[in-house]
Amino acid sequence: MNNNYNTPAEVCDVAINAAVTKANMPILKMLLLSIAAGAFISFGAVCSAVAMHNIADVGVARFVCGAVFPLGLMLIVMIGGELFTGNCLMIEGLMEGKITLLGWLKNLVVVYTGNLIGSIIIAAIVAAANTWAYTGGALGAFTIRVAVAKATIAFPTALASGVLCNILVCAAVLFAFSARDIVGKIFAIWFPIMSFVLAGFEHSIANMYYLFAGLFASWNPAYVEKASELYGIGADRIAHLDFMGFCANLVPVTIGNIIGGVSLGLIMWFAFKSKALNKPAD
Repeated sequence: MNNNYNTPAEVCDVAINAAVTKANMPILKMLLLSIAAGAFISFGAVCSAVAMHNIADVGVARFVCGAVFPLGLMLIVMIGGELFTGNCLMIEGLMEGKITLLGWLKNLVVVYTGNLIGSIIIAAIVAAANTWAYTGGALGAFTIRVAVAKATIAFPTALASGVLCNILVCAAVLFAFSARDIVGKIFAIWFPIMSFVLAGFEHSIANMYYLFAGLFASWNPAYVEKASELYGIGADRIAHLDFMGFCANLVPVTIGNIIGGVSLGLIMWFAFKSKALNKPAD
């Protein structure tokens, strides 16, 4: 009897084949799909912030945020997109000898750049759409608060949080590979992504949106005033929303995301594809 899902070993094969496709993709196509992916993740971030920004209970707020945020990865998996964090799983293709290290690194650099472009574009359009005016400007204040918190996070904390985040993101990608129908893929994506958001782990591509959204929101005096009123955030803390503040978050979180995603990919490859652990029974 055929399963209506892929087994873990078959999931590993799907991941390897996906790595080959990604590594050999034309640069322009890769860039366009990565811009789309950055935009999709940003849509999840926008909508989840609207949903949670005025909820006082932290646990409830994070759960509501986590319930909405997975939209981004669902769009990427269902209709196409190249996401830096998920592409850390291309390590499986490298270990299998199906792609080169140069091909993988090229993909990561192009996709990271495209994800950044897509995130900035959506943040700018959201600012122009006056979306942050919700609740008397409280959403704008919340947007500033989130960005300031991320720009001032300690390096070890950001690194460790990035590791944990991408273990779950890449688990969501692999989980989606196991499903053979769209409903199965939706549920496969939703639970791991909801979990990383609920736990407050750091995702480099989502943070691209959050940081630039906070910067753009800080250009509106009404939101700055509201941030001071609601959260006690003054000009000294908003000043962290600059190049150095962005690097203080994105550098450790990106490194952590790579460690987390590559580690999971290696575990799966060794468990299901390495000859040493998968010898035929005598």
